[in-house]
Amino acid sequence: MVSMLLISSGIKAQKHNSVNTKPNIIFILADDLGIGDVSAYGSDQNKTPIIDKLASEGIRFTNAYTAPLCGPSRARILSGRYAFRTGAVNQDRVGQIKPAAEMITPSILKKAGYTSALIGKWSQFGETPAAFGFDEYLTFKGSGVYWSTEKKGAETYFVNGKELSLPADVYMPDLMHQEATKFISSHQKTPFFLHYSMVHVHANIQRTPFSKTGSDLYADNTAYMDKLVGDLLHVLDSLHMRENTMLVFMGDNGTASKYAERSSIGGKQLSGKKGTMLECGSLVPAIISWPGKIKPGRISNQLIDACDFLPTLAQLTGAPMPADRVIDGKSFLPLLFDASASHRDWIFMELGNQWYVRDANWKLTREEKLFDMRNAPLEEILVQNPASLPATKAAFAKLKAVLTQLRPEAGFLDDGDGSGRHAANVKKGKKEPDEQ
Repeated sequence: MVSMLLISSGIKAQKHNSVNTKPNIIFILADDLGIGDVSAYGSDQNKTPIIDKLASEGIRFTNAYTAPLCGPSRARILSGRYAFRTGAVNQDRVGQIKPAAEMITPSILKKAGYTSALIGKWSQFGETPAAFGFDEYLTFKGSGVYWSTEKKGAETYFVNGKELSLPADVYMPDLMHQEATKFISSHQKTPFFLHYSMVHVHANIQRTPFSKTGSDLYADNTAYMDKLVGDLLHVLDSLHMRENTMLVFMGDNGTASKYAERSSIGGKQLSGKKGTMLECGSLVPAIISWPGKIKPGRISNQLIDACDFLPTLAQLTGAPMPADRVIDGKSFLPLLFDASASHRDWIFMELGNQWYVRDANWKLTREEKLFDMRNAPLEEILVQNPASLPATKAAFAKLKAVLTQLRPEAGFLDDGDGSGRHAANVKKGKKEPDEQ
């Protein structure tokens, strides 16, 4: 299937070596990185030259969406299923998902001969990465782990089930890069899937190894994240593996509350942030690069749902998808090789007890409020009387039919305060949507 897609797009498939003819996959998931944090998307304050170059060498999606909090977002990405089916409607329920109930990316790709590793954040899930099919892993408790000695940093981390101490002079993002490099180097002749779940730029923001006294730490952290992406590309280039590796770069949700005001584009504030059901709670940067396969310099405004990644990777690798459950994602693999290919007509987003369905121009919420999204992500305008105009009446009917077909109210429902947050954080009165 993949070979036919490559041939039909005029791109010749190439063998990396005599053993590994399937592409490697690296999925880089940045933490709390919204579109206003990446200069390729027009960020006013942050500079991300390496990620920008990655976009210029591949395809940049302008309408990629995921759940607006990390746990539900990651469950969506890895399972290819909506939260009302998996239970990932809030942070705590993500931890209740069991491997026996949900197959995620590594266990599915294993059927196609892939070895998988998880490097980085995993704490929302209640069991180890190995229980869900990852062959190797490095992870830690919580989020925003940089130094063990600063702002309640994690003093230990875990490698393949073994708990180790994090030395005071070791920067966790650098340690993660070293582990990722080790995994890539040891799997040069067999196909691999690396889920690289970065620390940056989750709060509490701390100094980087390059920070100077009085510097802008958020800008420093964004720049260091960009540097680490470059370091990873250098590893692939030095091992002559770049052309046989598809690399995905994505944010797991919108910019965190305390930094949302600085994440403007063109001098204008964006609508929404992490933890909200407004546009930029879910609209995230998404870039895919694969030299020699995906034509460079492409920008796609096709709607992409985070649950689309699993079926896309399955189709790419030839891995069979489970037939005993509904898979909500749709493969967009043809879109990577054919700019004229179409994808989905709508996306469905949910968090806590809230949800909406959205197409290119309109959004309909659970409360049946219709919003004009034609000027998003800068604004979303409530339509006061959808029945008054043919266009809004048709949009309401179309999106209402989608919600009627999905019936999210018949699936798992939020049992917390409706925000999707950890119950413990709600009880403590913490202001941030996700402090874990």
